[in-house]
Formats: sequence, C-alpha cells, structure tokens
Amino acid sequence: MIAPALTPRRPGQRIKTDKRDARTLVRLFRAGELTAIHVPEEAEEGVRDLLRCREAVRRDVLRWRHRVVKLLDRHGHRYLAGRNWTQRHWIWLRRQQFAHPVLQRALEATLFALEQALAHQAELDKVIAALAELPPYREPVGWLRGFRGLDTLSAMILVGEIVDFQRFQRPRELMAYLGLVPSEHSSGQTERRGAITKAGNTHARRVLVEAAWHYRHRPGLSRALTERSDGQPSVVVSHAWRAQQRLHQRYRHLVGHGKRPPVAVAAVARELVGFIWAAMTRRPAAA
Repeated sequence: MIAPALTPRRPGQRIKTDKRDARTLVRLFRAGELTAIHVPEEAEEGVRDLLRCREAVRRDVLRWRHRVVKLLDRHGHRYLAGRNWTQRHWIWLRRQQFAHPVLQRALEATLFALEQALAHQAELDKVIAALAELPPYREPVGWLRGFRGLDTLSAMILVGEIVDFQRFQRPRELMAYLGLVPSEHSSGQTERRGAITKAGNTHARRVLVEAAWHYRHRPGLSRALTERSDGQPSVVVSHAWRAQQRLHQRYRHLVGHGKRPPVAVAAVARELVGFIWAAMTRRPAAA
C-alpha cells in the first residue's frame, strides 16, 4: 500500500485509493518531482541506532558532569588547582565531604551516576571500535580517519548516517543533505542569505562541525594522523592533505574579514564535506 504522506492531496479532496495514488506518483515521476531515497537495511539501521545510543549516553555524561560541579559549587566546594575532569580533579571529587549526611548522600549518588554513564560510554566505544574493523565499515572508516578531526567514532557516525556517498551526484547535494548550506529568502533583484539551514542530518552535521574546529591550526601531520593515513589510498591521503591547506586558509580569511569563529567554522565544515565527498567517491574535489 502507498503511504498517504507520499502523495500530495488537494484541499477538499476526500477520495483516496491506491489506484489514484499510483497515477499521481506516475505523473510526479514523469515531471521529475520525486526524489530517490536510501532505505537502510536492518543491519544498517541497527548500527545507526547503536551510534545514536552512544550519542545519547554522551549527552548523559555531560549532564551528570554539570550536576556534580554545580552541586559542589552551590555549597562552596570549588576546584581551583587546574582543569576539571583530569585525574587530579577526580581524586579531589572523591575526597569531598559534607557534614550533613543527606547532602553527602546526594553527592555520592550523583558521582555514582556519572561513573556509571562513563562506564556505559566506554563499553559502547569498544563495541563501535570492533564494528569499525569489520566489513563493510573497515574501508570507508579507514579513509575518513585520514582527515584531520575525524577518528574511529566520528567516521563511524558519518558512515552510519550517510551510508552511501555515491548516491550524491555532486558535493552540494551532500552539503544540503547535512543542512550546511546557507538559507535564502530572495525575491526579484534582492538576495538575502542567512545562517545554515540545519535541515539535514543532525548527527553527521555535529561531527563535521566539531572536526572543522581542528582546521584553525596550521596544516601538519601529527604522529596519530600519520599512523591513521598509513596504508590508505594515495588519492584519499591527497584529498585529506589538500583539505588541511585549503580549510586553514579559508578559516583565517573569514576570521580576518570580521566573521565570528563559529560562522567561519560552519563555512569550513561545508567545504570539508566537499573534500570528504571527493575522497569517498574517488572523484576530483569540487565546490
């Protein structure tokens, strides 16, 4: 049966049958108004759900960290010896004591919840790392790990959410799918472009924006990045290196002309998609 949401319906239309829907779909297909989509298989859907579960746990960890710090801060316990969540900070947290037993119990319960969330996150990371070593993920994950700012988890998220990079004929199609293209409200001779649409896949977009922040730094090959690039196809390594050079210059140019860093990073993330598309489809990089 054809889902009603797939076929447009005129106001006042009260007759719906499969035959009418089929005719409507044929007319839309002839007019080129239908867009092909990728329907994930059961295994692909399972991996995607696992990755999104890990994302939910990451958010839980962040919330519990805030709760621990705010609970201590409300009662005058502030850590001033360095950065939070280092080994020394954890030692300091576990040594905190309150005179009131109820307040002490609240602190212990909050710390326990944080530790449980961290353990759950580490367990999921091991499962995802093991999946990344198996086909069909080993090859595309290896290619993506050659890009600065992308490692096993972020590469798995991109592969799991996008699945098939080949279904996008041009990089701009992938940029639009990820919601990284500028919004626009133009009419006549007036052109108005605004912030990115954020209309696409939020999980993949978050990973790309986080990766884009790494391109603030000068191009270079760290030991970890060199190890990740070792053994990968030369065309992929070439795209990754060109991305470092191009995107660093792009960030400096935008910031130097008065753009705020988050705005510049969004633009860098959009161009990063072009390099990733070229590497994953083995095609020349294009805007």
